[in-house]
Amino acid sequence: MAPDETGYAPREVERKWQERWETRGTNTRSVDDLKSSSAPYYNLMMFPYPSAEGLHVGNIYAFTGADVHGRYRRLTGLDVFEPIGFDAFGIHSENFALKMGVHPMDLIPKNVENFTRQLRRTGGMFDWERTVDTTDPSYYRWTQWVFLKLFEAGLAEQKEAPVNWCPSCMTVLANEQVVGGRCERCDTPVEQRRIAQWFFKITKYAQRLLDNLDTLDWSETTTKAQRNWIGRSEGAELAFPLIADGSADSVDPDTVREPGDDAIRVFTTRPDTVFGATFMVLAPEHPAVDRLVSDAQRDAVEAYRAEAQHTDLVSRQKADKAKTGVFTGGYCRNPATGEAIPVWVADYVLMDYGTGAIMAVPGHDERDFDFATEMGLTIRRVVAGPDDDADTPLDEAWSGSGTLVNSGRFDGLDKAEAIRAVTAWLGERSMGELRVNYRLHDWCISRQRYWGPPIPIVHCDDCGAVPVPEDQLPVLLPRVEDFRPDDSGVSPLARVREWYETECPTCGGPARRETDVSDTFLDSGWYFLRYPSTDFDDRPFDPEITKKWLPVDCYIGGNEHAVLHLMYSRFLTMVLHDLGHLSFEEPFTRFRAHGLIIREGAKMSKSKGNVIVPDPIIDDYGADTFRLYLMFLGPFDEGGDYRDEGIQGPFGFLHRLWDTVVSAEDRPADEDVERKLHQTIDRVSEQLPELGYNTSIAAMMEYLNVVRAGGRTAALAEVEPLVVMVAPFCPHLAEELWERLGHEGSIFDAAPWPEFDPEKARETRTEVAVQVNGKLRGTVLLEVDADAETAEAAARAEDNVARYLESATVRRVIHVPNRLVNFVVG
Repeated sequence: MAPDETGYAPREVERKWQERWETRGTNTRSVDDLKSSSAPYYNLMMFPYPSAEGLHVGNIYAFTGADVHGRYRRLTGLDVFEPIGFDAFGIHSENFALKMGVHPMDLIPKNVENFTRQLRRTGGMFDWERTVDTTDPSYYRWTQWVFLKLFEAGLAEQKEAPVNWCPSCMTVLANEQVVGGRCERCDTPVEQRRIAQWFFKITKYAQRLLDNLDTLDWSETTTKAQRNWIGRSEGAELAFPLIADGSADSVDPDTVREPGDDAIRVFTTRPDTVFGATFMVLAPEHPAVDRLVSDAQRDAVEAYRAEAQHTDLVSRQKADKAKTGVFTGGYCRNPATGEAIPVWVADYVLMDYGTGAIMAVPGHDERDFDFATEMGLTIRRVVAGPDDDADTPLDEAWSGSGTLVNSGRFDGLDKAEAIRAVTAWLGERSMGELRVNYRLHDWCISRQRYWGPPIPIVHCDDCGAVPVPEDQLPVLLPRVEDFRPDDSGVSPLARVREWYETECPTCGGPARRETDVSDTFLDSGWYFLRYPSTDFDDRPFDPEITKKWLPVDCYIGGNEHAVLHLMYSRFLTMVLHDLGHLSFEEPFTRFRAHGLIIREGAKMSKSKGNVIVPDPIIDDYGADTFRLYLMFLGPFDEGGDYRDEGIQGPFGFLHRLWDTVVSAEDRPADEDVERKLHQTIDRVSEQLPELGYNTSIAAMMEYLNVVRAGGRTAALAEVEPLVVMVAPFCPHLAEELWERLGHEGSIFDAAPWPEFDPEKARETRTEVAVQVNGKLRGTVLLEVDADAETAEAAARAEDNVARYLESATVRRVIHVPNRLVNFVVG
């Protein structure tokens, strides 16, 4: 179906209104506007990576859904601020530049320009005067400022640690960026390296990040992901003394005392099972390995440790991974039994989780059971159900509830009693104490790449790590022609001597700039704070404007960022709040995760050749039709299956709407149509705030069919409210029809949201079921609340009912108002 140039012409309408919005500043807010607003509403969508040639339909789906919400809120009388920007630094953009063979300083601005063109075409209510670009020095100056604030607060530190290393991207990856042992970006198997990295101490905020989830109006899938990632667990830290002479003799457990540093400390959620700990397992990186390893085992242990370094940290934790390990030749003492238990090294234990060591209780832990079975180690039952024999060998790890057995004085206690009692008993000898542990690790922000903000630190042999003074920010990223990373583990900036050689800000002596750049998630961790304050060069965010407009009222984006961007943004906001820079500690009052668009049953990807570029579709059908179709595909939080032919329905709907409005007559509304109108206003007004877009559109389509039924000509009063309800989805068309209805100014400023009148929506007639001896024999249409006599007469007159009553004796008539007439016959 081609556009009808004699009627609705999408190209002309959309070009006209995009120019008007620009000329009139319809969507732009000045500093004065921001400061004087009496009804501020900050509507935000996750900004895009300009790391491709252009936007695809999935991007437009997300942005349109957020824009519909913002436009609806504006129609209800709120002062909506809806900015947009570009997450233009980072490995995505750098890899695209490498692929294209163009320097990112040349390529990325062109990508941003093209993205801007596409976004303008979609009709988003974006404030183009307040964009942010993370590669702009006027922006990353303040990203570096954020780093300095954390450094000054003792929340940023550089330390050597095992990290995930992608040999293809040639950079460190956070655990969240490793999927199935492979880099999420390039699908290359990930290795482990030990490199000096900068970390933010997000773990200090673990409990607060967890507690605040209970107060947020967020998608449940997102809060669940964050809870799981933070991974709070309660238990105890126990000490297992090292046996210095290598003796494997057992001793009286009451004589075992904590020997200070000569003990391996473990965190366990089941201290009650310590009597079943028959061996110890250390992470390959654990410092105690060097003290424990015997001469006979040294070569085997070192070979195993070297092999473990080539396995990424995420894959090492997989439950189904085959268990491997090597005996150190050393022993430690079980503090509960006094037994000398062997100490092993295995890669399924991580140095950065807990203490890097576990007490292995193979009778009641599946991983330990598999390891013990593989290595021929002792398996002991210490928890038994009511029908279990304490001495019966275990065929598999048993994790059911029960009471302690083979646990000395604690036999017969249940789990809760035993945890407290065993920990207290060990605590009397300084061998154990209650602890809370978290799965969350500190945030590694170092990247050994080129395309990112330099970390604002100078290294001095005399002064150590020295922060760059704020008045020297930004530390500009130099243009480096040879920006391709290598496998050395250092940034390309380390090859630019004239850039990294500098003076120490403290002592004036020779010093070296930090050559790592910061993670792109630091760029995006605070960008929402900058949007309202882009006019200011002397501060990252203006206190007055920030207090009025933040936190963000509604944030919409992909749930793939649940434990990355969203977690990091929360952390940074909390820190800035604690340091006195913000009056709030949570950045987003409401967050909704959108669904994904698939095409004919398959996820869109370039490799499958099913990615949809929006430009040709907008050329053929217009942005409004495209927007309407995307929002009609399915529930916004679930997504939908994009089919090329599906756009015809929304396209036809808009043409019918156009024809209906331009031919409408100035006369009173028909009573039945008005009733349907108010029922539609009720449905749409209820569903739109909850992002119920597809059902809102369906309701409006249904209403338009009623308006046009039998070829009737609409009254103006019947269609004007419909134009307003369509406006969030189809802003260009709505503006044009609003003007043609004789109104001045933008519909989003001049039109009130239609007011629902329950009396006008009330049905005057209702369908009533008619039964004979409880079986449905017909229906009749009655006035609402018709009395029993009227209902019975109408029911008797119905042809099929009359047939059943003709030769029968009616013994009783049961009348349920507005629902039922039942004839009981004999």
